[in-house]
Amino acid sequence: MRVLVTGGAGFIGSHLCDAFLARGDDVSVIDDLSRGRASRLPEGVELYPDSVLDASRLSTLVEQARPELICHLAAQVDVRASVAYSGQDAEVNIVGTVNLLEAARAVGARMLFASTGGALYGEDAPVPSSESMQPAPGSPYGVAKYCAEQYIGLYNRRYCTEHAVLRFANVYGPRQGASVVSVFCANGIEGKPLTIYGDGKQTRDYVYVDDCVAAFLAAANYGKAGTWNIGTGTEINVLDLAELVARQTGFRSQPVFAPARMGEVSRSALIWERAAQDLGWQPITSLSDGVRAVVRWFEAGAPDRAFR
Repeated sequence: MRVLVTGGAGFIGSHLCDAFLARGDDVSVIDDLSRGRASRLPEGVELYPDSVLDASRLSTLVEQARPELICHLAAQVDVRASVAYSGQDAEVNIVGTVNLLEAARAVGARMLFASTGGALYGEDAPVPSSESMQPAPGSPYGVAKYCAEQYIGLYNRRYCTEHAVLRFANVYGPRQGASVVSVFCANGIEGKPLTIYGDGKQTRDYVYVDDCVAAFLAAANYGKAGTWNIGTGTEINVLDLAELVARQTGFRSQPVFAPARMGEVSRSALIWERAAQDLGWQPITSLSDGVRAVVRWFEAGAPDRAFR
């Protein structure tokens, strides 16, 4: 299969490229390298260092690559940045997605869209949250992702396409940049403080990157439209995450507290039974094992090409 991955030089995207190549697919990547790194990509991947915001150039590249499947991960993913620069967030996450939908339509490609779960369902949603919940996002990032989902639904209705949406919980793993798990692990190894924003009682659902990649492959094989939560269904608060990281890094670090961040929900976890029913997918990596893999990655010098 010919596969195009936008944001393929990023954290999740580079792992996804590895997986598609491993199963024998022809893989190309569009990434403007504002956050991604070309060094993450294995040999055999064609890299186009371009932006999804350039509609004309994007159409040309998609026409050239002629993908059968497009995995759309290029995005602005920082909730705090979305609050500070809402227009830029909307441009990347909404306009960029529409540009890609048009390019995909021209070549008859199917799209898998990397959306969000934690930022989508909102502060008042039951936890864990299911796909049947009406989204009520509390940040511009969540609003933009939901708007992009609505465009995907529109294209499916209007053009009889089979584009699909994967709503991810908090993804973590090797190659990740400044996320709470990676920052805690890096600081824990070096004996630096583990900074906790707010009281530390806010919860998240942490899903390991290999499990997310498996969800993409399962959705690719499924071949039909759908919207699926991809998480573990388990909440853990930041205090307990800091304790877990400290334990796995030899208790060299102590927590310190800083003011809470704007735009973030207090609790989040995702019900994943629909993905199990439709895709045959389930999370298999425990948080303890996943954190251990991230610690080992940092101990090895954080090489871009290392998995574990």
